This record gives sequence, C-alpha cells and structure tokens, in this order.
Amino acid sequence: MITQYVEQVPAGKSTPDFSRKPMPLTVQEGKKAFFKAMVTGEPAPTVTWGRNKGEVADKEKYKTRYDERAREHILEIPDIKPDQADTYKCFATNEYGKAVCTATLNVMEVGFKKKGQTGKGQVPQDFRSMLKKTVVVTRKKQLPPKKEGEIDPKLWELLLCAPKKDYEKICFDFGVTDFRWMLKRLSQMKKERKDEQAKVVENLENVKQIEVKPNGTAEFGLDMTLWDPNSTINLYKDGTMVPYGNDEKSKHSLKKTGTKYLFSINNPQPEDAGFYQVDVDEANVLTTDFQVPAVEFIAKIKDVKAVENEDAIFQCALSTPLNRITWSTQDTSVEHGDKYEITVSEDKLIHTLRVKDCAMADNGAYYAIAGIASSRASLKVEDRGVQFVSGLSDTVANIGERAELSCKLSSETSKGCWYKNGKLLTSEDGVTIIKDGACHKMIIDCCTNDDAAVYRFEAEGRKSEATLNIQDPPKIDLDALGKFSEPVIVKAGENAKWKLPFSGGEPMTIQWYKDDDELLSGLNVKIETSPSESQLRLSKCQRKDSGEVKIKIKNEFGTKEAISKLIVLGYPGAPAAPKVVSAFKDCINLTWSAPCDTGGTKIVGYNLEKHKKGTNYRSLVNQEGPIKDTKYAVKDVIEGAAYEFRVSAVNLSGAGEPSIPCDTVFARNPMKPPGKVIDLKLTSSNYNTFSLAWTKPTELKGVQDEAQGYYVEIRPIENLEWTRCNANPITLTSFTVLGLKAMATYWVRVIATNYGGDGEPQGFDNYIIAMPPPVRPKFKGRNMKNFVVVRSGNTVRLNINFEASPLPDISWLKDGVSVPKHVTITNSDIGSQLLIPTSEHSDTGIYTITVKNLVGLETFNVEIRVTDEPKPTGPVELEQNVPGTVTLSWTPSPDEKRDDRLHYMVAKRDSFKHTWRTVADNLFNTKCTVINILPGREYYFRVFAKNDMGLSTPTESPAWGTKKERAKFKLEMPETKAFDFQSPPSFIVPLKMRTAPQGYECYMSCAVKGDPAPRVTWYRNNISLNTNTNYYITNVCGVCSLLILKVGPKDSGEYKVAINNPLGTAECSMMLNVRVGGSTMGWFCTQQQHNLDQLSESYTAMQTRITTLQQVMGMRDAQMDTGLEVEERILALEEAQKQAQQAAEVALATSEKLKNTDLHSQIWALHADMDTRLAESQQVAVSVATLQAMFKNQSEEFEAVKEGVAAILSSSSALAASVAGLTGAVASANSRVDEQLTSMEALNVQLEEQDSELNELKVSLDLHKVVLYTNSQEVVAIK
Repeated sequence: MITQYVEQVPAGKSTPDFSRKPMPLTVQEGKKAFFKAMVTGEPAPTVTWGRNKGEVADKEKYKTRYDERAREHILEIPDIKPDQADTYKCFATNEYGKAVCTATLNVMEVGFKKKGQTGKGQVPQDFRSMLKKTVVVTRKKQLPPKKEGEIDPKLWELLLCAPKKDYEKICFDFGVTDFRWMLKRLSQMKKERKDEQAKVVENLENVKQIEVKPNGTAEFGLDMTLWDPNSTINLYKDGTMVPYGNDEKSKHSLKKTGTKYLFSINNPQPEDAGFYQVDVDEANVLTTDFQVPAVEFIAKIKDVKAVENEDAIFQCALSTPLNRITWSTQDTSVEHGDKYEITVSEDKLIHTLRVKDCAMADNGAYYAIAGIASSRASLKVEDRGVQFVSGLSDTVANIGERAELSCKLSSETSKGCWYKNGKLLTSEDGVTIIKDGACHKMIIDCCTNDDAAVYRFEAEGRKSEATLNIQDPPKIDLDALGKFSEPVIVKAGENAKWKLPFSGGEPMTIQWYKDDDELLSGLNVKIETSPSESQLRLSKCQRKDSGEVKIKIKNEFGTKEAISKLIVLGYPGAPAAPKVVSAFKDCINLTWSAPCDTGGTKIVGYNLEKHKKGTNYRSLVNQEGPIKDTKYAVKDVIEGAAYEFRVSAVNLSGAGEPSIPCDTVFARNPMKPPGKVIDLKLTSSNYNTFSLAWTKPTELKGVQDEAQGYYVEIRPIENLEWTRCNANPITLTSFTVLGLKAMATYWVRVIATNYGGDGEPQGFDNYIIAMPPPVRPKFKGRNMKNFVVVRSGNTVRLNINFEASPLPDISWLKDGVSVPKHVTITNSDIGSQLLIPTSEHSDTGIYTITVKNLVGLETFNVEIRVTDEPKPTGPVELEQNVPGTVTLSWTPSPDEKRDDRLHYMVAKRDSFKHTWRTVADNLFNTKCTVINILPGREYYFRVFAKNDMGLSTPTESPAWGTKKERAKFKLEMPETKAFDFQSPPSFIVPLKMRTAPQGYECYMSCAVKGDPAPRVTWYRNNISLNTNTNYYITNVCGVCSLLILKVGPKDSGEYKVAINNPLGTAECSMMLNVRVGGSTMGWFCTQQQHNLDQLSESYTAMQTRITTLQQVMGMRDAQMDTGLEVEERILALEEAQKQAQQAAEVALATSEKLKNTDLHSQIWALHADMDTRLAESQQVAVSVATLQAMFKNQSEEFEAVKEGVAAILSSSSALAASVAGLTGAVASANSRVDEQLTSMEALNVQLEEQDSELNELKVSLDLHKVVLYTNSQEVVAIK
C-alpha cells in the first residue's frame, strides 16, 4: 500500500514503491531467515522493518543491511525461535509518501515438548470441585466428521443453500479448486433437499449468506412462504439450538417482513463464529458459515475525490492474509463486475476496490469489512465541465478542392471561436463557420497555398488544434487525356508518336512504359519532356511492338498515369490446329478457332490445306478463295484414306503462318463407342502386381461397334481420381498391372475404346487388395506328429509347415500360456520352428501353434513328453487265490508319480519251457492275475516298468510251484441263448421350434434310438448340411445336435433330421425364425429354456439306455460275448451321465446369471424345471445303484465260473494221464478254456473299475443335488 503525503508530486520526483516485495518464509527452528526487498522512489526512500507482535530493535535477534551490488534491503534473523513467527512489515519512506508491504514467517518447531507436567511437590487438585452443573441443550443432528481424502460435509451443506454464482468462492474457501465433478452429486442432493423442504415450505428463494453490515451487525436471511404459519423455526449454531428474539437489542434476533425472514447477530464477537443453520420443523432451509478471522486494518481506506467519468480507488492493508473481504456502500454490498473491480495482492494482505467511470450517483460512504473489523471512507465525484467529445484532426487537401475541419463538444449550448495561426477567423476571411448543436465546423470551398496553416477551436477554456496541409499533385486535362487514350495504329516499319500536356507542383518525374517495361531514349526510342508537356516517338515499329503504352507523372504530392495502345499492322498469327467434328466415307467436317494475333486488322478468311498420308505434298482445299467461316466440310476425299489438315488466316496484309496439322483422320463412316467388356476377372495377384482378363464386348449394329483397344484404370481407395495404366490402348484382352503397393487396396476398371470414343467402364463390385489370393491357414506335411517323446537333455525341434495368404500372425502356447523364454521360435512365410536346445522334464506339455490371417485361423497341438527310461518296480509278491492262478503284486516304480503314461508289463517262464513270454501288458495298476498255472511245474515272473522311452530293468519274482493232482475230467457246455437287439430308428425327443435373435448362437438337438445305430442327416430347406462347415454337428450316444455360432436372416427356414438304418427310416422337422433387433433378455430366457430342454433330453436318453441295459442284464447269456455288450452299455451310460452333468452345470450357470435380473416369473419357472431335473437325477442315481448291485452279482457268478473251470482243468489233467488218445482234444479244450478265463479275468478287472467309477458318479450326483438345492435357496433369496 502506498500513502502520498502531498496532493501534487513535483516533476522528476516520485513516491516510494516496491520493485520486489519480501516473500513469505517457512523456516525450521534454529535456522536463518532472510527477508529481501527492492524499492524505488525519488529521492531514495529510507527502509525500516517492523512486525505485528513485537519489535525488531534487538540487534542480536534482528540484523538489517543494504546490499549495494544487488540493491537489496535485507532483514536477517540469525537464530529462529518459535516466538518469532509473525507477520513482518517493510516500510519505504521519503518526503512525498510511504509504501508498506508485509510477509509472513512460519517456524517449524523441532523435537517433542511436554506440557502440563505436575511438579513433585504439587498437591493433586480436587477435580470434584471443578465439575460444573450439566445443562441440557437441544442439539441438532451433527454433521459427520471430515474423513481423509473426502469432501468436508460442511461444504456440501453450504453449496446446497448457495446460488450457482457463489460455488467457486465457497469451494475456494475449502481448498477445492475444481468442483465440476461435484455438480452431478450436488444436483441429486438438492433434489432430495427440495423434497424435504416441500413438506413445510411452499416457496423458498433469495437465500443470502451471512454478512457483517456497516452498522456492526451480521445478517443472513431468505424469502419463504410456509404451508403452516405456525411451523417452528429453529436457529442452530454448530448443531446447538440458539434462542432468538424479535427486538433489535437481542443478541440473536429474527425480523419478519411479509415473506422475508432476516436473522441478525448484534455486535458480533469472535466467539459468535460458527456454522449456522435454520430449520423449519425438521427441514433445513438455510446454512451459512460465519467466520471471524483474527485480523486488523494496518492501513484503512481513505476518502477519495474523483472527477466525473474517471475511476476512484479505495485500498486497505490487513494484518493477516485473507482471500477476500466485504466491500459495501451504506445500503448494499459491492460485487466484482462491470461497475466495480475488486482485486487482492499476491500476499492476500492488500485489498483494492476500483469504482469505474464515476458518476454523481456514486457519491457516498464506502466500507471495507474484514471479519468483524471495518473501515469507512467517502467518495466525492466532481463535475468535469465542457469537454471535447472529439477534437480536431490534421487534414490534407489539394489545391482547388474543398477542405473541412470539425469537432464535437459535450454540451450543445457551448459556443466557440476559430483561429488561424493564432488569428481569429470570421466569415469575412473566406471561410464558412457552422454550428450544428454540439458539432462545430469550418469549411474552405477552394483551397490555395495560403490556406495551409494551424487552425484552433476554443470553447469555455477548452481548445483543440489541427494542421491543414495543401498539396499540388500532378493534373492532366481531361480533353488531352481522352485524345491520348486513343490507340495509335501504324503499319510495320512506320513510326508512332504520343504527346501529353500536364500541370502540377515542381519538381516532377516523367516515365514512359511499354507493357510495364520502362522506356529509355535510344536508337528507336526518343523522349522529349518540358515543364508542361512530354512526347514519345517509336521508330520502325514491328508487329511485336504492339501493346500498351503508359506515361507516369509523379511529384511529392502524388502520381498520375495515362494509358494508350500501339497497334502495328502485319500478317496474322497461326490459328490453333483444326479439330475433326465428324468423318464419313465421302466427307470430313473440320472446325478451328481464330488466331490470337490478327495482324492488327480484320481476318478476311482462311486457307485450308490437306495432306494425304503416304504422299509428300499438300494441296489447297479452297481453290475458289478464302473460307469466310471457321468450319468447312472437305468432300474431295477417298474412302478409307488417311488425311491431315492445317489452316492459315488471311487479313489485308495477306496469309499468315499455317497452324500445326490436326490428328490423322480416316475418310469412313463414324463408329459407335463399344460396350462394356464381359467377364472381367482377376486371374492372379501378388504383393506388387495383379493380372486381369476379360472378354471383348459384343457388337450391336447401330448401338455399339467393335472394340479396337482397351484402357485399364486403377484408383487407390483413399483417392478420388482414376489413373490409366496404359497410355495407348492395348489390343489384347488381358493385362498385368505393375508397381502396386503391398497390401494396398485398389478399385479397378477396364474401358473399351474405338474410333467412336470410349465405352462405359466395367469394374469389380469390390476392391482388390495387392496380395496373393486369400488362403485360409492350413498345415501341410504328411509326417506331422502330434506326439513327440524326447529323452531328457536332448534337443527338441518341431518344424510345422503351413500355407496361408496374406502372411499370417504366428503364436505358440504351452499348456495355454506363453512358451518359456528358453524356447526359441523361428517363423518364416511357409513354416515355423520350435527349438528347445536342452530339454528338461518341465518342458513336458501340449504346445499349440496358432496361424491367423485375414481369412481365418488354424491351430495344431503337439504333445511333447520329456522323460527318461523308467526306474524298476519294488519287490514282487506272489499269492494264489484260485487254484490254477497266481496273483502278482508289487511296489510301484518311483517314476509313476511324474509320468502319467507309465505302465507295467509282466513276463512268465516255467520249468517246462525256458523262454520268457509276455502274459500281461499296459497294466496301470500294481496287481496282475496270471492263469494257466499247471501243477507240477515251477514258474518265474518278471515285472517291467514301461513308458514312452522303453522298459526298465526287470524285477524278478521268487519261484512259484504247486503239486500235481489228477482228477476225472468232465466238461459240460452251457446252452446258448440268442437275443435280438435290433430295432428300427425312432425319435425319443423330437426337434422343437426355435426363435433366435440375429448375431447370437442357435442350438438345436434331438434324441434318437435304433439298432444298428441309425445314420443321422441334417437338412435346411431340404439341402443337406452334413458337409457344410458353417454348422457344427455332433451325435453323442443318440443325442444329435446342430450349432450355428452366429445366426443371421439367411439361416431362417425349415430344419429337418432324417435317421435311417436297415430296418427303417424316420424324420423330424422344425422351423427356425431369426428375429432382427429383438429383446436380448427374451432371447436369454429362451436360451435358458433350451438348456433345460437339452438337460431333459439328455436325462431321457440316459434313462432309455439304463432300461435297455437292465433288459440285457436280465436276459444275460452265458457266452462271454455278453460281457462285452455289457461293457459297451456301461460306456454309453457313462457318456450319457457326463452329458447330463454338463447340462446340469449349464443350468447352474444359468441360475447364477438370473440372480441379477428382475424377471421373477422366469426365475420361478426355471426353478420348477430344475426341481424336475433334480428328481430325474435322483432316479438316475437309484438306477445306477441297482445296476451296481447287478454288477456285483455278476462278479460273484464269474468267480463261481472260474472255480468250475479250475476243477475242469484238474479233471482234464487226470483224464489226459489215463486216455492218451484224447490228449489232442484235451489240449484244444485247455486252450479254449485259457482264453475264456483270460477274458473273464479282464472283464472282472473292468467291472471292478466300473464299480469304482459308478461310485464316483453317485458321489458326483449327490454333489449336484447339494448344488441344485443351494441354487434353489439363492433363487428364493433373489425373489
């Protein structure tokens, strides 16, 4: 802030000012602090320092100095203490004024200081005596405390009650600089607040935040209309109810005038600061924040005098920085805008109010209010008097022309006088003086050199001056100018002459130009100039001298130009080449244009010459005289001959130069342009070229004639212009376009042409890409392996060859993730190589190569197994459970845990035959039963661990032998019973009508039966789909399905399934409707119903299989083939059970999706269907348990058969000893029995495994039951 001591500062002197102010500091305790300032002023100001809460006179704590080199005044505080934190002031003073600026010092304390410690000798205080009586105060619900990183709840409350124009100001007080993201939430909160207010308030407007008024009260209020005038109005401060009265003497008062409610705080003090809220009943209608900062006025505002239409400035300085203060007149507060400008200094201490364009109405008192402190000053606006609205301006006039000087006063009644060079002017001095209201004019009708002077206008002590300058530019007499402008016409070789008089102020410069080139005196150019005239003479003019002749006259006041024209007569120039309009066998019609150079005279005609191709002479066509027109029909022609024509112009001087010949023209009847080429096709393409072929257009008499050539044009897709690939027509019906950009896109067309012109272009319907023909990626190579075994430590090298166009993107994955870093991938245009330099066991896995381009993608899986030769098994133990058999058991190989393909092989050797024979292979368990163990022999066994690398070292078993007992041989063959399973094909579950939205997948299925298994064929509109790759068709255990991945309108129609076997044929059909733009939720529910239908079909098919199997088991044949049929049925049952499990999982996933929907009816329908499926699953579990019991009974029967066979073997041995003749028959019987026992043993093992798997299936069904029950509970919760 600057205070001026005198009203007028003398010239060359100035009041003090700061060119650089001290900066605010934050310094750690014990460090140094420096305040630096630079001042200006004349005479040089004296600089002193001070502080708000203390003195700076202690030289040990405060040191002041002046740095002459940097011209800085410095206040140094060597050792900062916490009590030195304050606002410091810098004063710059000279005899004409004083300048003050402030800067704050903040001190950061170091260490932890204990407060309030009680000395050892102090007596403990009696806290009971310090207790105060509790006063019950009515409180409002408290706002939640501000959380770290969130908006202060007080800010939301203030914004809810504030107008939009105050948003930025309120947010700035809370440190929020960007509040746009808050507006959406604020709008919602305002809507909720208005709904609450609408219950008690009919109308609410003009909400005003709290302000301290010049009379010393703080006021805030609003306009509102209550539904119930008796509603309770409560005032709260920081959540506590504040009582208020109706008189102005109360501390808090409410004044009601009509619908206007005004709350006042009389004589506000610092303790009155707080968060005030006004509630009507329970609804909040006003919220305001009353802040009373600890601030004082260091310099108050002072009275200001201003002249009308000038600005007035009020300025004050505060002891504490504030973002803003309140400026007010006696009646209202002042806002920043067009009339008032409110500014704040950077340090927030100096606040300024500028009253713009002061008027008499601005007189009065002005207040600056900071917190509860205020400062008052008055503004006095003085009348300015008569002023010039617009003064005189310098004017330039030419001799003989009219000149005018004018000005305008602020008063229409004021009179004035005109002066010329200080001498008063009147109408007798040859000037015209006019007063038109506030406008005053002086007019000189005909200016002379004497009128050049300084003119002044004076009115009521105000004056304005201007200079009138008189000029004398060059002038040309109009008659002489008109004569000069006429063209000068001469014949070639003659002289041309121009003359022009002029006048104007001296000196003058005369220049002559010919076609904008300056002419200088020379051999054929002569220029003569006098003070009043100039002449030009051109000798021996030629045709090329024709053109524009210009004279330029220039002096210091201006330039004048005159233009003439020179025409030199001569022979005409050559016309343009003739054009052939039409040609016939007996006539050729020509036309041409007149020459640009006519030779200076009129063209009287033209000479036309013809030249027959093959001759060396030209003949004149117009023997009877020049052709008057610019067209001519030449009839002296020979049919089929080729001619060239040229023309020359003839004027009064004679014939000029001939034109260039026209294009060769044949004397024959005209042709029609050809039609479009036929069968345009692309024969080949690569990245730089593509080849085209077509068939010549047909010839239609009178419509289109034969094509004599072709043009090929291309256009890049990003351009609009076509480019011809061949400059001259080609006669072949094929063409190769060269120089293409790889993978660029082009439009291509071919145009047929003949002498009649170009035909219509023929192009492709689609653009062409510069690339080889598109080829979907496919893998090549007969020896491609999908399983590779590698010994650990060896190199793995996979070479995969493929074919694809355009060049594909290649990626490798190992078990679905990226390959490890030590695996090297090398790609080429025709293949890819995977290289593992040194393989490890961890490299075992399935490697997938994906080849993808614009046409499609293809994948190929290769399983790589890195292993070593297996380690041998543990000791082998032998045990006999059934006579004639030995059961081997052993400890598994250590490699079994990490090699899932490891299995075992058992070899046998007896004392009779000394060769080893394999008795069992591909064993994946550690137990094996060997049959055909004869008594009286010793047997030896070996067990090998076996994997893809080979066999381990064998594990030897101890010797095994039994005593030989002979018994009577008796063989009884069971009766065989045949059962016919054959049946004609039929549908268990037919197709159902489907409606699918466009763009989604569509799934159709049905269930069939028949023996032999029927052949299934799918049809759409009676067209077979079995070989169509756009449809995915499967047939698993009689459940036939068809999947369309992305259904479209073209897929609508009748779909039919035909099944047949040798016993008959059956058909089933349905209609598929594709809905375009339908409801996605409707389709989703349809899909869920479809999934449930599929689940039902799967269970139905499975139940049918179980029933059939039960019938088979009930009619079980004694033959061993019956066991094989049972095994097939079991496999079918397992497959059907898996499908049922998958369908159940789909249903579970569907119910999970339906959790988040509102379609209650659909959820309950789905829930009912799932309950049905649960019951069916339980029935299947019962059927499976029954089947399991049947399998156990069959196992017991098989054990009995084995014991019988053993007895048969014993009897066979006894019979062989007594009946030698039957040895061959017995051996044959033994062999057959051995085969039967082997088959039964294998069947027994398989039945045991099936028993285990069926138990697991039962557990899985129980788990599904639990999941379905849980899902049903969740559906109920959703509802």
